[in-house]
Amino acid sequence: MEFTALLPLAQALAAAGKSSSPAVLILWPLIGLALAITAFTFFSRYRRCLSNRILVIYGKTNHGAARCIHGGAAFVWPLFQAYEYLDLEPFVVPIDLKSALSAENIRVSVPTTVTAAISIEPEVMENAAIRLLGQTSQGIQNQAQDIILGQMRAVIATMKIEEINRDRQAFLGKVNEAVSGELEKIGLSLINVNIRDIEDDSGYIVALGRRAAAEAINQANIDVAEQEKSGQIGVAERQRDTRVAVAAANAMAEI
Repeated sequence: MEFTALLPLAQALAAAGKSSSPAVLILWPLIGLALAITAFTFFSRYRRCLSNRILVIYGKTNHGAARCIHGGAAFVWPLFQAYEYLDLEPFVVPIDLKSALSAENIRVSVPTTVTAAISIEPEVMENAAIRLLGQTSQGIQNQAQDIILGQMRAVIATMKIEEINRDRQAFLGKVNEAVSGELEKIGLSLINVNIRDIEDDSGYIVALGRRAAAEAINQANIDVAEQEKSGQIGVAERQRDTRVAVAAANAMAEI
């Protein structure tokens, strides 16, 4: 666009070669100034993007709502386009989930720490440009926190407490699947979910732990008794074999 505007100046420069009037002498500095302004505008609007950022160009882009660039560079046209950056640094969202209803309608508390970041997947990046551009980091964390809380409550409602407590990997997998899909809708990518503990208001999980401990102790006592029984039987059998052998030897001696 800027180079098209210089076409009349280039024509004037060609005519200036055939003339030496004072007006021509004034035209030369104007042409030089126009070229300098054009070059300055071009280089000042050429934007590079660091690897830990996303360059979002909006306005007349011919790329939908915005054009997202990760780790590259692009020219931003003045007047027609503007730009901003999205930070890719991961952030930690503390989730203090309390009183979530399980499948048995028992209230469960699951304190969790979730790590997330803006995604670099092309389609998800565009979601981030639409949903998160211009927001503060705290605002983005608040949105993520609301989504994670809702999805964790939904997952817990489909599982029994014994399932959650017995197979935490399966529970974690369901939470990852549910949370990831919802976070991508606003442009975020789930990195890690760390479940610190699982508790319930009724003490059911504690009772399960006590029952498991009691069963383990009882089984250990049974195993000990079985071993002692086997040992006593073995001793008695050896003593019997000894007596039989002695009696046989005495009989042979008498013969």
